[in-house]
Amino acid sequence: MSSLNLDDFTDLIERPDGGVRRDAEARRARQAVPPGALGRLDDLGEWLAAAQSAVPVRPVERPRLVLFAGDHKVAELNVSSRPAGSAGELVREVLEGGRPVSVLARRLGVPVRVVDMALDCDPESLPAEVVRHRVRRGGGRIDVEDALTLEEAEAAFRAGVAVADEEADSGTDLVVLGDVSVGGTTAAGVLVAALCGTDASVVTGRGGQAIDDLAWMRKCAAIRDGLRRARPVLGDQLRLLATVGGADLTAMTGFLLQSAVRKMPVILDGVVTAACALVGQRIAFRAPDWWLASHDSGEPGQTKALDRMALEPVLAQGVRVGEGAGGLLALPLVQAAAALAAELPERAEDAAEDEAEHQAQDEAEVSGA
Repeated sequence: MSSLNLDDFTDLIERPDGGVRRDAEARRARQAVPPGALGRLDDLGEWLAAAQSAVPVRPVERPRLVLFAGDHKVAELNVSSRPAGSAGELVREVLEGGRPVSVLARRLGVPVRVVDMALDCDPESLPAEVVRHRVRRGGGRIDVEDALTLEEAEAAFRAGVAVADEEADSGTDLVVLGDVSVGGTTAAGVLVAALCGTDASVVTGRGGQAIDDLAWMRKCAAIRDGLRRARPVLGDQLRLLATVGGADLTAMTGFLLQSAVRKMPVILDGVVTAACALVGQRIAFRAPDWWLASHDSGEPGQTKALDRMALEPVLAQGVRVGEGAGGLLALPLVQAAAALAAELPERAEDAAEDEAEHQAQDEAEVSGA
């Protein structure tokens, strides 16, 4: 029996400040460029202002890319273009600067943090700060066995909470969340299908490096078998993650929820983070207001999950590589939206009215004193 009470998150998570959002909208209406002329950027600026509880919105100055990593034994069924147990190689490439996300992070000046939760490699082969939260080596084959024990799931969830606290305490003002996994999209497909009440074929995609038709059929069968195992535990989200999720997905779910508790906005990457967000929504219905969907990867499971949470992707570039690359592509748009919302001048007549109103308030306070 787990000592972790996920129901607490329902009480701990508040929505971003609606009053501040209305103030941001009112400020935007007074600016020289008409509202709507900047399209989605207006909405992004107002979302960020509400998350920060600040008008004008503050610039995003300390973003961070956080990647949770793990291997999934279901990859042994040849459902991925990469061999089972090879996520550790991807992590090393990320750390050495050779992956697309590494290039983007360097270009944007965003620090990268990788958190090993269940890589199938020797922990000595990776830096100590990467492996210190590891729960186990690899995850169970979810079509026939649980990904984790309940105790391991609780440890992984608490690790995700701890990482969110570490980021918030260090001054991180926005997180781009991604995964580095092999077999992770299969686990994500099971979670999305289970929580949306749909069939395996509806959520089965072809992954970052597109698989062929035979591999797609194997992946669909694996998700179908995992779905049979997931349905009996749908009422217990921690047990659901233990049964068909894995340590990396469980940690990401804890990270997302604790980020919402700490009022730290998060940009979601692809189908894996979308699946974790969907579990998080089931735990705490207000939590998705703190998250932004970065892009439409074309993965059907991601589309299904985002639609269920009413999250509209910012970009549609078909980026399927994962590892937070799509999330990083959306970051400059969020930063641009913040700059425009804060720095565009107000119309002269509105600025004069505001100045007169403030002066009247000051005089009233002086006379009242």
